[in-house]
Amino acid sequence: MSSPPLNLAQQDAVNHLHGPCLVLAGAGSGKTRVITHKIARLIQTGMAPKRIAAITFTNKAAAEMRERAKELIGREAKDVLVCTFHALGVRILRENGSVLGLKPQFSILDSDDVTSILKDAGGTTDAATARQWQWTISLWKNQGMNAAQALALAAGDNDRLIATIMGRYEERLSAYQSVDFDDLVGLPLKLLQEHTEVREAWQQRLGHVLVDEYQDTNATQYEVLKCLVGQRGSFTAVGDDDQSIYGWRGATLDNLKKLPVDFPQLKVIKLEQNYRSTSAILRAANNVIGPNPKLFPKTLFSELGEGEPVRVVDADQEEHEAERVVARIQSLRANSPWKELRDFAVLYRANHQARVLEQALRKAQIPYKVSGGQSFFDKAEIKDLCGWFRLWVNNDDDPAFLRAITTPKRGIGHTTLQTLGTFASKYKLSLFEALFSSSLQSALPARAVGSLHEFGRYVNDLEFRARRTNGAEDARAFLNEWLKDIGYEKHLYDGEDNEKVAAARWTNVMEFCDWMAQRCGGQIDDTSGAVTTSETKSLLEVAQTISLLSTISEREQDQNVVTLSTLHAAKGLEWPHVMLVGVTEGMLPFKLDDGADTPGGSQREHESANESIAQRLQEERRLMYVGITRAKRTLSVSWPRKRKKGREMVSAMPSRFIAEMALDVATTKEDPREKLRALRAEFAKKAQDTKDAAAQANP
Repeated sequence: MSSPPLNLAQQDAVNHLHGPCLVLAGAGSGKTRVITHKIARLIQTGMAPKRIAAITFTNKAAAEMRERAKELIGREAKDVLVCTFHALGVRILRENGSVLGLKPQFSILDSDDVTSILKDAGGTTDAATARQWQWTISLWKNQGMNAAQALALAAGDNDRLIATIMGRYEERLSAYQSVDFDDLVGLPLKLLQEHTEVREAWQQRLGHVLVDEYQDTNATQYEVLKCLVGQRGSFTAVGDDDQSIYGWRGATLDNLKKLPVDFPQLKVIKLEQNYRSTSAILRAANNVIGPNPKLFPKTLFSELGEGEPVRVVDADQEEHEAERVVARIQSLRANSPWKELRDFAVLYRANHQARVLEQALRKAQIPYKVSGGQSFFDKAEIKDLCGWFRLWVNNDDDPAFLRAITTPKRGIGHTTLQTLGTFASKYKLSLFEALFSSSLQSALPARAVGSLHEFGRYVNDLEFRARRTNGAEDARAFLNEWLKDIGYEKHLYDGEDNEKVAAARWTNVMEFCDWMAQRCGGQIDDTSGAVTTSETKSLLEVAQTISLLSTISEREQDQNVVTLSTLHAAKGLEWPHVMLVGVTEGMLPFKLDDGADTPGGSQREHESANESIAQRLQEERRLMYVGITRAKRTLSVSWPRKRKKGREMVSAMPSRFIAEMALDVATTKEDPREKLRALRAEFAKKAQDTKDAAAQANP
């Protein structure tokens, strides 16, 4: 079936090929369609596909855009650069990072690696403290600051301490030939701003840049975009100021305000026709977002009809609210054309709100998934093991080398690794190769060289033995002996304040080792878990497929289950039936005061605090708007009169956003008890009808 033609506003956005363009794409207004059609139009008018870049914010969004472009354009789509800001940063650094002293095989550290390094740099064993430092350092990096600049601008003792730790952290990153996630944007910006030849080469390479979810960009990402497009400004920014919900991680609406100033010839196009939701749902969304100040006013409309009224449901407490959610799912499945479990989503403000919903769904035997949950392969303990496996398979894998040599710690400090990194970079060797170089003794004291040699020999011995394992039992025995040898269980318990958390992590390790061992005993079907052949493999052969393992967890996306999700994780998704739960003051909007009204302090401090509260309220309102606009056909909004706070039950008030939806409450208020009674009566009638039919068939 062919897709409908582009509407006039969409056509306008697609056909504006020269100069800067801002497409204000309201929720469900077909922004991905506009981006892919614009790519096709650029190619049609003679631009080489490889000169077009489309930048998104998640790998999932990039994959979807790549697929949509392929459907529309065909084989040429593979030459279009479709990636995230961070993937583009990796590409720039791999090609040009040598200017900054980075070798092409630099390591990319994940969040757990960073926490570990910061604990070391700050001299603490407390992971929570290290994560707080990590959060602050990340915000500073997203604002374009290094340690020296952060120290110069430090507002108090705590900021000065974190800026000092940031300096040590930067030294360690340099020593390890490593970058963190924020560096994948910050370092390319440094390259582009400070090195004219690099900047001009990239501007020549890219004929047009399209940026999706533009409202989610931070200050550094905007500067990267400006460097890439130069004065001519051949770009298309697609976004929606009403869906800017990531201020807490550095995203700023200032980037939308700056566009008309930095690019006076900017063309602004609004996409206001929504192809997702009914008029009743959109009216509630428009009413909620109405009180927020507007950069570019717009009003969503739909031609899908009025649809069912938005329902407001109150409950005695959270357990009662969860029961009503279950009753609504059962009722809609019985009476709606959208009956599949995947058609339902329950959305909430904070992760902890999922627990009571999970209990209610389990009790009703309704399968579900918690969206945005951590993949098994993303857990730090699994990454540790995979780091060792990768090093056995490929000794030149520097990130794996660094993970293995520091986890668990083996008396080889960062100063030794810094010298090893500098030595390896100088002679263009991998860290593992450098470790066995005869010249290393001129760079390091004999004791440090001895420790490195001991580690190198141990890795070689493990590789030799792993290659000779045969079958599941052999592999399991080898893995158990190895984990005992390196003291990994003790390492987990020493690194966690909470013994239960450490025990859970050790259980994950045991499960993963069993999983690996099973694969040595025969070919495993990842769908059923069954062994499909009797051919045995060595542990090293199984370890060679380690990079493919993480794809197994992605299969859950196709499951026919109810989705539980935070509002943040739900952005960009849609479902026929959506239930927003726990919509109370203090939860949505989330606690706003945070002591801002405490007595004392200057008038300016109070004004600044009030300004901050106003900005946070606006972002919370946008979060409510995002939740409402996920719904295609039905929407219910519920709140409990009492909710748990610690061990106590406290009274709750409905969120101000419920009143702002301006619904006709008399016609939208639902009594689920009546629904449930009607549903039971209907099921009883169907059962009786079936019984009567059977009796007639067999008199």
